Amino acid sequence: MQAILTVGSVAFDSIKAPGGEVTGVVGGAATYFSVAASFFADVRMVAVVGEDFDDGRMQVFGGRSIDLTGLQRVPGETFRWKGEYSADLNSRETIYTHLNVFEQFRPVLPDAYRQTPFVFLANIHPALQLEVLRQVDAPRFVAADTMNFWIEGALDDLRAVLSRVDALVINDEEARQLSGEANLVKAARSIRAMGPKLLVIKRGESGVLMTRGQGFFAAPAMPLESVADPTGAGDTFAGGFMGYLASAGDLSDEAVNRAIIAGSALASFAVEDFGLGRLLGLRKEEVSDRLAEFKRLTDFKAL
Repeated sequence: MQAILTVGSVAFDSIKAPGGEVTGVVGGAATYFSVAASFFADVRMVAVVGEDFDDGRMQVFGGRSIDLTGLQRVPGETFRWKGEYSADLNSRETIYTHLNVFEQFRPVLPDAYRQTPFVFLANIHPALQLEVLRQVDAPRFVAADTMNFWIEGALDDLRAVLSRVDALVINDEEARQLSGEANLVKAARSIRAMGPKLLVIKRGESGVLMTRGQGFFAAPAMPLESVADPTGAGDTFAGGFMGYLASAGDLSDEAVNRAIIAGSALASFAVEDFGLGRLLGLRKEEVSDRLAEFKRLTDFKAL
């Protein structure tokens, strides 16, 4: 098993959805990613929080294989976000985003992190992602996330990132925006020409589409009776995906396909409760059972 470095946000989230509402729960891309990845591998996290992120809040990382040496605590308030979901959970409105200490965040990697073999650049400004890439020493596999805001406002920096990473993990809307192509197969070809040899396109309740080399691999979403909160599902997927790859130490097509299923399984748990609620109580046996469910869901004999 090899370690994973991730750099991203830790936040306080307030979420309203048809099934309820929570205020000030711990969230952020680096948080969801790290908790999910820790089911499979050791995680090294670089992020920033404020003075209001007390020891009680830190317990979300407790008892897990998450190294917090790179977590900066500085004067001020932690990043805060509030969102409200539509009745079908397929869209959401951001009520506010208060960057607070995250606005001045500059990732500084502890010396022990610089040779981490697997690196995940969570959704932060591409210029900061480039700063991280300048600090790591010959990583084996680097994946990145991004969002429409950076595609619109920081495209040059984003293209520089894409030229240096092995994989990009984005959703279908972002893939179409980045490529200028409505068709996802054409969009994938266009994005891969920018640099990443492996592209993972998250499609929400329609599952995941991955392309590498000349082929594609598609995984469905797990049918669920109850979905409470989609917040962090994409970051959870990425954590499961990267965590599995690091645990396997294998980057073959077969290993990547299994990693897609591992990420999908973790994401299917994340949406069952608000915030990190389901993930924090999740047992490895449940993860194994859900992986088996995915196998049954997709297994069939050739016609």
